[in-house]
Amino acid sequence: MAWRMPAETAPQARIWMAFPREGDVMGDSSAAREATYAAWTAVAHATLDFEPVTMVVDPSERERARRMLSGDIDIVEAPLNDFWMRDFGPTFVLDDQTGALGGVDWIFNAWGQGVDCEKDALIAERVIGVVGATRIPSLLVNEGGGIHVDGEGTVLVTETVQLDPDRNPWATKERVEAELARTIGATTAIWLPRGLTRDYDELGTRGHVDIVATFAAPGRVLLHAQLDPAHPDHAVMPEIRAVLEGAVDAQGRRLEIIDLPAPAQLTDDEGFVDYSYVNHLVVNDGVIACGFGDDHADARARDILSAAYPGRTVITVDAREIFARGGGIHCITQQQPAVTGGGRG
Repeated sequence: MAWRMPAETAPQARIWMAFPREGDVMGDSSAAREATYAAWTAVAHATLDFEPVTMVVDPSERERARRMLSGDIDIVEAPLNDFWMRDFGPTFVLDDQTGALGGVDWIFNAWGQGVDCEKDALIAERVIGVVGATRIPSLLVNEGGGIHVDGEGTVLVTETVQLDPDRNPWATKERVEAELARTIGATTAIWLPRGLTRDYDELGTRGHVDIVATFAAPGRVLLHAQLDPAHPDHAVMPEIRAVLEGAVDAQGRRLEIIDLPAPAQLTDDEGFVDYSYVNHLVVNDGVIACGFGDDHADARARDILSAAYPGRTVITVDAREIFARGGGIHCITQQQPAVTGGGRG
């Protein structure tokens, strides 16, 4: 089979998420925990207006999930350590010849952090089984937030993620690229040098691309822009932009780059924030965008996203509580593409 990961703009069957469960990431107060549940629920309900949603729920959170979530959201019970479905869930692909659904089961080791992730590491295989897809095992330690594709053979990756010695100590670019070609059909990899500054804190991913850059369409990239010189990412982004400006995609095109400026807020209680509108989710006929309580910047982002994704309705959901836990809207969701032809799924 020749597997290919469709672009996020391709037709989708549903969105997968994981419901929060009690643990260190939830915060150290009841208010923080309730805010976490509410944020995940808000994203699920916003997405449900566009397409089906399935939520993986730890048995300990069964009653809360059924109380907070719409009855239209499907629930799959499975033990969880955490709740970042983009990263430990499967990366869905389609067979180019038959249209059948497959799911790449990367090795998940909690972003190389050495924390317990035994339960999360089994979720991809569980989800693949639920949807009846073909499981595509991989020996690459990788997360869904560490890749973005254009659906035509190009993938964005980051040197500090796939080549991270705590993830893949023996990896080379050539080996990573060969595995990405086998699993998701990427024939051209564009290697960004790093990610945003906050992402290198103790519990960061050390460079996930889905907070930095994404394909709005083949040949067109939405790029995070930090306009304030006081923020360290102001100095980081020119290096990343230079790589994209010099890149050629799988079809031989130079990339059109569209800046997506960050909101005005620079810091929170932990330091410089990595608030990014790039970390949005594309759904059928819509876009679920991150909001940060900055009316001007949120509206500007909606306008840019509306122009970048013509014909889609852009909905803003407050993502500050999600970012406070270590990610964004894209990080907590995973799209399952609609099958083509007579394939299963």
